[in-house]
Amino acid sequence: MPTVGIIRRSAYFDSVALMLAQREAREQPGVEEVGLVMTTDANKALLRSSGLDFPELAGAGPDDLAVVARAATADAAQAAVALAQEALTRRRVSTTPGAYRPKTIASALRMLPEATLAVISVPGRFARPVVREALDAGLHVLLFSDNVPIEHEIELKAFSRERGLLLMGPDCGTAIIGGAALGFANRVRSGQIGLVAAAGTGLQEVTSLIHRFGGGITHAIGTGGRDLSAAVGGATMLQGLRALALDLETEVIVLISKPPAPQVAGRIVAAAAACGKPVIVNFVGAVVAADGRIESASTLEDAARLAVRRAYGIDPGSATLRALPAQEAGRLARGQRYLRGLYSGGTLCYEALVLLRPHLGAVRSNTPLHPSEALDPVTHSIEHTVIDMGGDEFTQSRLHPMLDPMMRLQRLRQEAADADVAILLFDVVLGYGAHPDPGGALVPVLREIGEEARAAGRHLSIVASVCGTDDDPQQASAQREALVEAGTLVEESNARAVRLAGLIAEAHGSRGLPAERTMVAAAPEPPAWPEVGPIGALLRKAPAVINIGLELFAESLQAQAVPVVSLDWQPPAGGKQHLLDLLDKLEA
Repeated sequence: MPTVGIIRRSAYFDSVALMLAQREAREQPGVEEVGLVMTTDANKALLRSSGLDFPELAGAGPDDLAVVARAATADAAQAAVALAQEALTRRRVSTTPGAYRPKTIASALRMLPEATLAVISVPGRFARPVVREALDAGLHVLLFSDNVPIEHEIELKAFSRERGLLLMGPDCGTAIIGGAALGFANRVRSGQIGLVAAAGTGLQEVTSLIHRFGGGITHAIGTGGRDLSAAVGGATMLQGLRALALDLETEVIVLISKPPAPQVAGRIVAAAAACGKPVIVNFVGAVVAADGRIESASTLEDAARLAVRRAYGIDPGSATLRALPAQEAGRLARGQRYLRGLYSGGTLCYEALVLLRPHLGAVRSNTPLHPSEALDPVTHSIEHTVIDMGGDEFTQSRLHPMLDPMMRLQRLRQEAADADVAILLFDVVLGYGAHPDPGGALVPVLREIGEEARAAGRHLSIVASVCGTDDDPQQASAQREALVEAGTLVEESNARAVRLAGLIAEAHGSRGLPAERTMVAAAPEPPAWPEVGPIGALLRKAPAVINIGLELFAESLQAQAVPVVSLDWQPPAGGKQHLLDLLDKLEA
């Protein structure tokens, strides 16, 4: 099939605009595949692996945009490229019909003077000055942007603390403030449980399970995944913990993170012990020493159960698995022996690695439990492999898989074609801002790979969990039903799905290793509490929001009747790196 492509030099469009234009062009008759990506090295490799290479691609730089199509005829491919470009122009001119979009935060505040929060999702290399401007204007910030240098995070969090403001992020995809679901948050009932999490999908999993167990949420504060690193020191988690300790509506607090740096973990636990309220702690893969009001949860599901029990006196019951492992293992061919996990949620991926170890032993990953188990390159799996497809190496200049499932669908086909693979494991994450029908997007591919495996005399055990509620726009029960009809074994939580997959592998002959759990004890003295006066004011009512970046976040807030104004943001200096470097030198 002929391939036609062009390079647009220094052409910036947000990733959602690229996805929508790509989808529109791909739906045209005779078109097999379309690519619209910024031409970073990773994206150029992805285009080539997808059969979308063309001569001009080799000379493109990271600030350029590739528009390429493969179709039945050269004319059809050319028409798809032209349509994709026209769709980009159309969306830039009128993303929100009839609405004026200011170009600065100051002008946005004149339109929405009651604004308390900025949601920022610009590319990470442009985030620092935008965040500084928002903080200077007295706005709290949810910073969705990833690939932000850690030195910028340290600087910006110090800057926000000086002003008593809350900076959630960078790489913070989820929060619930005053009943408003921000980023990828799920729709859950209000209640008595507050959460602080350095884990976006971990926050989604626990809040959704609390809702399904009959409880409710006061606030869920995201911190960004690096907040509990030694360099950042838990700055936002300490602010959030203090704010929830002072919040009159919050009766029980839940803290969630992948294992923090040891000295930071002790500081957080000491602060939790001194906060005056019951605290449930889930540091995935670690055990927290119980100290009066503190309880340690072994999984995200256990964290939700313990919180509901503490806040409401409700016992949701213990988790049980269906008696499927031996039956599924009996359907596998002799040569099938490996598990492949493809996650859109980073915390869910890490929990899977921890829970699989006793069943499988070493598991390769781009977020490995041990350096020796790192997957390199990430484009090809080795033996047992579980990867976080929302990691920076997959999302550089591309949409997160919770928004655009295309990359994960391609990887599912790749893994299923490996005759050694026995089990496929994945998550489906729902909520505001996420793909409108993630299960529906997976179903055709799940049926396709199941049929191809059967034709080759193999069986694939496909195991999944759905993170979300029936109140979400995608409706969790409908997503589960669609996956089950496509032959998927769907469990009620990530922990249960992982354990089922591990038991199938174990029944088929895999051997595990002893579970590893780090013990975390409180530091001798709790840290000095940060000033949280303005944060307390933020939590007392639903926010009004200035949105800078992805328009879909403004659209989800509008659907919740949250006041929001979107900026018409464009990168400085047209996004041209040599001009940006010059501006940096002049500023210095």
